Amino acid sequence: MLQLNERDNAMLAGEFGPGVARAMRIVTRTADVMSAPRLIDIGSAHIDGCLYHGQTSLDFVEFFVATQTKVAVPTTLNVGSLDLIHPELYHGDREIQRSAQRLMDAHLLLGCESSFTCAPYQLKNRPSFGDQIAWAESNAIVFANSVLGARTNRYGDFLDLAAAITGRAPCAGLHVDRNRAAQIVFRVADFSPLPSRDIYFAALGLLVGKVAGATVPAIVGLPSDTSEDELKALGAAAASSGAVALFHAVGITPEAPTLDAALHGRSPLDTVDVSVADLDEVRRTLNHGREGDELVAVSLGTPHFSLAEFQRLATLLDRFGAGRKPKVDFYVNTSRFILWELTERGLARQFDERGIQVVVDTCTYITPVMKKLTGLVMTNSGKWASYAPANIGVTVAYGSMAECVQSAFEGKVRFHG
Repeated sequence: MLQLNERDNAMLAGEFGPGVARAMRIVTRTADVMSAPRLIDIGSAHIDGCLYHGQTSLDFVEFFVATQTKVAVPTTLNVGSLDLIHPELYHGDREIQRSAQRLMDAHLLLGCESSFTCAPYQLKNRPSFGDQIAWAESNAIVFANSVLGARTNRYGDFLDLAAAITGRAPCAGLHVDRNRAAQIVFRVADFSPLPSRDIYFAALGLLVGKVAGATVPAIVGLPSDTSEDELKALGAAAASSGAVALFHAVGITPEAPTLDAALHGRSPLDTVDVSVADLDEVRRTLNHGREGDELVAVSLGTPHFSLAEFQRLATLLDRFGAGRKPKVDFYVNTSRFILWELTERGLARQFDERGIQVVVDTCTYITPVMKKLTGLVMTNSGKWASYAPANIGVTVAYGSMAECVQSAFEGKVRFHG
C-alpha cells in the first residue's frame, strides 16, 4: 500500500492550492497502479505535453495556469508544434498554429524553461549519475537512463507535468536499482571500419527495440570510441521501434563496465547475435529511395543536432559542395541553446549562407515546416524515417549523414555502398 509523507498528504488535501492537489492525485493514482510503496523526490522534469494534440492538452495545462500553479523543480520543455524563432516556416492550419502557441506559452507561465528540445541532455545543466528525475520524450528518457546513468521511467503527457508540479514520482520501475538489470544480450559484429558508420548505430537501435520491446538490453561489441551522438542515435531508434527506456553498452555506458555488471550478476533470458548483414537489412526496410531518385529535401537532426554534429556537417558541406548551395531544401533540427552556441561562434550565419535552414523548437517530422510535404526526403535518422511517412506524408530515403549531404548537392539519392 502506498505510504505518503506529511507533505504529500498536505498537497493531496489542497493545502498548496487546487492545481497542486490535482497534480498530486495524478501522481498517487499512478503510484497505486505501479504498486509503488512510496513516492520519491525528483531533481528535474522534462515535459512532452507542449506538443499540441488537441483541445484536451490545452485545457489540462491552462487549468494549472488559471490556478496560479508553478512547477516545483527545474523543468525543461520538449519540442512544440512551432518554431517560435522562425514562425514563417509554419505552413499549416492557422487555428492550430494559434492553439499550439497558446500551449507552448502556457507551459512557460508555469515556470518551465523555454528549451523546446527533444535533447535536454545537451543543455548546460543536465542530470548526473544516480539523479532521480521525471523525464518524458522517448529519446530523452533512454539517453538519461543509459548514457547519463540518471533514473527515470517513461513518463508521458500529463503525468510528466504532475511530477514537475509536485516534485514527486512513484518509487517504481527504473527508479529502483533491481529493475535496471539487463535481461537480454545483443552481441554485435564490428562495424567500425565500414563507411557510413552513423547509420549502423541507428539501424542497431531499430533492431534492438524491435526485439527487446520494453526489456532492458545489454549490447556487447560497440566501438570503444562510440560517441554520445552515436549513443543518442541508437537510443532514439530503440525507443521508436520498441519501448526501450534503458540500454547498457558494455564498456561504454556508466552502469555497464562489464557484462556481468550490466546483468547484475544474473544470467540473461536470451542472447542475440547481430551481424552486419542484419543491420543492412534493417536499413533496407526503412529506405524507399533508389540510387539516382530525385529528392525534394534533406532533413537531419532527429533527435536535435549537437554542436559536434554541426561541426561534422560543416566538414561535409565543404567536402561535397564547397562554394555551392544544395539543390534541394536542407533542414537541420536543433535546440535554441545549440543555435545560440552556433551564433556565438559565428557559425549560424555560415550555415545560412550555405543554404541550410536551421529549425528550432520543433521538428520537421511532426509539423508542416518543410516547403514540400510530398516526394522523397532523405535523412540519417532512424526515428525520422520511422515516423515521417505517417505524420507528414513524405517518402523516405535513408542514408548516412555523408550520403545525405552529397545527395543534397546533386539533388538525387546517392549511396556510398
